[in-house]
Amino acid sequence: MKYIIENIIRQLEEIQNGKLWIGSNFENKLNQVNENSAFLRPIENLHSIAEIISHLTLWRKETILKIQIGKGSKTDDCEENWLTNNQLKILGWNNIKSEYKKTLSELIELLKSKDDEFLNKQYYDTDFKGNYKYNFVIDGMLHHDIYHLGQIGIIVKYLIENNKC
Repeated sequence: MKYIIENIIRQLEEIQNGKLWIGSNFENKLNQVNENSAFLRPIENLHSIAEIISHLTLWRKETILKIQIGKGSKTDDCEENWLTNNQLKILGWNNIKSEYKKTLSELIELLKSKDDEFLNKQYYDTDFKGNYKYNFVIDGMLHHDIYHLGQIGIIVKYLIENNKC
């Protein structure tokens, strides 16, 4: 049975480029951002959109690894969790977006190979230092994406209102 897995996949896809009740998705927001505005911080202590997308990509890669081998390798304290704008500018905005989209496709393809029973199997979570059911990390990915979509929405609004997009 794959009802839950298919629902998760649908939600992952809709958050990225579907019609959401909340009114916007990642594609809508990221299409409003250019190479320069992607690296702007609205205020000093907030992250740029490029930093957020890089952060989301890291944790999606971690989720893929956990599904593949039953264990992750990163923690919240790892350097890659929040790469700086200077580090990210070297990669370029188009490469950052491309890697982000690639990891979404990889996660979805991996989930398509699973059934609902898989969600109750356990993996070792390096960050939380314990065994958890896969539904914990997969639900967490959805929550994490939605949380950061809201942040990006605020940043985009700020950049547009200040003629920086």
